[in-house]
Amino acid sequence: MILRTTAVVLASALALPCNAADANGARDAFFANLGKLCGAVYEGASVAPNDGGEAFAGKKLVATVSACNASEIRIPFAVGEDTSRTWIVTRTPSGLTLQHDHRHADGTPDAQTMYGGAAGSNGSAIAQSFHADAYTAKLIPAAATNVWTLSVSPDGLKLSYALDRDGKPRFRAELVQRRVPNR
Repeated sequence: MILRTTAVVLASALALPCNAADANGARDAFFANLGKLCGAVYEGASVAPNDGGEAFAGKKLVATVSACNASEIRIPFAVGEDTSRTWIVTRTPSGLTLQHDHRHADGTPDAQTMYGGAAGSNGSAIAQSFHADAYTAKLIPAAATNVWTLSVSPDGLKLSYALDRDGKPRFRAELVQRRVPNR
């Protein structure tokens, strides 16, 4: 029995680096895929909740993949005429983070800005889920359980952003790449 338990523990321990390597590979692939979309503009709408009671209901949503470099991708996100939001996906030594940069019209930071979290280990090359970090939990206690998911269709034509809180869907936006005429 002890030998069997030791073998299981040893096998599990040996599998950890492989799983961590797989997770890091998926995060790197996601970042690379997102970077390939630099300059792309996506338009769409809030698809959940669909009760019309949330702040984004009925407004055109626009996300522009911009300011891309080897460590950071910025995605300004407009809600109707409100251009105060930017999603920031950053490569770190331990993986990826997503932050929400909120600014006032004059460019000064909003009181609730730079919240977000780190990518978990279950992501893929086309989707990553970011779990709220300690800064977010302190800044916005109700958001301590938030999980934000960014996903891109394999062809790069669709982008989605979802928020779960307390394990339940709270918000989802579906966006489609805007076709830009040849110049």
